[in-house]
Amino acid sequence: MTSAFAARKLMAASAVVVLLAAACGTSATESPATQPPPTASTGPTDTGMDHEDLTGQTVTVIGTWGGDEETAFLEMVAPWEDSTGATVKYTGTRDLNIILSNGIQSGVLPDLAGLPGPGQMAEYAAAGGLVDLGGVLDVATYKNETAPALVDLGTVDGKIVGVFIKSAVKGLMWYVPSVLGAGTAPATWDDLQTLLASNASKADAYWCVGLESAAASGWPGTDWVEDIILRQSGPDVYNSWWQGDTKWSDPAIKSAFETFGDVVANAFGGSIGVNATAFQTGGDALFDSPPGCLLHHQASFITGLGAFATHAAGTDYDFFPFPDINSQYAGAVEGAGDLFGMFHDTPAARSLMAYLVTAEAQDIWVKHGGALSANKNATSYPDDIAKRSADLIVNAQTFVFDASDLMPQEMNAAFWKGIVDYVSDPGSLDSILANLDAVQATAYGE
Repeated sequence: MTSAFAARKLMAASAVVVLLAAACGTSATESPATQPPPTASTGPTDTGMDHEDLTGQTVTVIGTWGGDEETAFLEMVAPWEDSTGATVKYTGTRDLNIILSNGIQSGVLPDLAGLPGPGQMAEYAAAGGLVDLGGVLDVATYKNETAPALVDLGTVDGKIVGVFIKSAVKGLMWYVPSVLGAGTAPATWDDLQTLLASNASKADAYWCVGLESAAASGWPGTDWVEDIILRQSGPDVYNSWWQGDTKWSDPAIKSAFETFGDVVANAFGGSIGVNATAFQTGGDALFDSPPGCLLHHQASFITGLGAFATHAAGTDYDFFPFPDINSQYAGAVEGAGDLFGMFHDTPAARSLMAYLVTAEAQDIWVKHGGALSANKNATSYPDDIAKRSADLIVNAQTFVFDASDLMPQEMNAAFWKGIVDYVSDPGSLDSILANLDAVQATAYGE
């Protein structure tokens, strides 16, 4: 295998079965009302870092955030701009993989960027594109404030090259209490099917699914397949699969695709609608009158997107965790996070990167909802929905990191496309899996 992927397998091993109590800390479960509100005006001057005068300097940043997420990020960096006199020039794109991959080859890269995932991060590091952050961060403080699994996932060959500035729990089932009721969450997949069948008359379809995301279209479906593999076949199979040791045509992987296919067959808008609907608005039909669907499967960050952003958490919408499928793997949770890396080592880029990992910076984003902080000292969760999301990570019996984010880029992109192709033509599953096997045979190297 390639040295980059070998490094990634080592750094990710601890994230496959690990409790992330340190990700949020016990304080994350306290009522937001008991926490001091973040003070944007104090910003980086309260972090204890030396903020030199950077007047006139600019830091170029690209990431995947748009809309409310972009607004939250810009609000997050505003105190740093005020303190240093520097400017952040942010560009949002859904073509991040393509831009960074081309940039690694051409040398045309931003100062800082969101990274597609630990897998791609390791490839960029192996290519010499990422700056070692050991001389940028206060490493001891960063490690003390961040879950060890997330620190490890940002480390390649002993060097920190990526940091998580926010995290998320995946596999949440979102619903409208006034439609579905606010009773006990289904404990098992069979219980879930009973719940859906008993409420079928209340909506046009069981599920809302949105897979469109420009060049990354299909990724929400990869979350579905990953959640199902984890709960049907367990973390060992999950781990072996993303590492490239279990084939895509393996019965465990095929079964997960077929279970996802059953979801699509009962989804609002049918296969055409599923592939055409943007992931940001994928659950909006929950709020239609009459409702388009009963449930929407998406990560904790959905609360800041689409119609969720304009409705009241806990009143207009709520969630329950992905139910268990195989009781052997009860309590399993999948999570992810937004990595940031540095491509150009400039004074302003160094200063901004050091600021982004602080609790003061992340509290500004966290208070908006839809994000969990990677810094355990950031605790300004705005509502019970966010607090409960954090609790799931803290109390997980088994935690795994998003599998597609850990795969080599070529494999990840093929997975996205395979999802879109499968939704378009479920009958072609065998050929889709055979193609993914072929990609797997070359993507991981020797």
